[in-house]
Amino acid sequence: MLRGLPRGVGERLHLFRPNGETDLLWCIEETLRAAPVSLVIAEPSGHLSLTAGRRLQLAAEAGGTTGLMLIREGAGSNATETRWQCQSVASPSADSTLHHWNLNKNKKGTIGSWMVNWNGASAAVHMVSEAGQRHKPEDTAP
Repeated sequence: MLRGLPRGVGERLHLFRPNGETDLLWCIEETLRAAPVSLVIAEPSGHLSLTAGRRLQLAAEAGGTTGLMLIREGAGSNATETRWQCQSVASPSADSTLHHWNLNKNKKGTIGSWMVNWNGASAAVHMVSEAGQRHKPEDTAP
């Protein structure tokens, strides 16, 4: 169904296309509270108010669910636990999935910056090490 996802994941996805922002926020909140759901990804088109963001945060905590909100720059909410910025990175590969992820806000930890690449074979995001952090051949020899 969706290229690059592990087998069976596409059949477990539920896609909602609500009529407006109010309906979207209701769908997100109700789904975050649902116990069998492990991840909710949503992309509101407008500004997310502090009240709406806090309601979604409380719903995620109540349901033990992770909520990932794709928010346009400048339209975020202060209620978020973390705030990430993601940018694609030019690569010589024609089908590159290389990205630069920047953690700008983290209420419970440190912030940082990472280069990541989606690996379709392992269905995982791989971190691209900085040049000085990579293992040298002699470090991995038996």
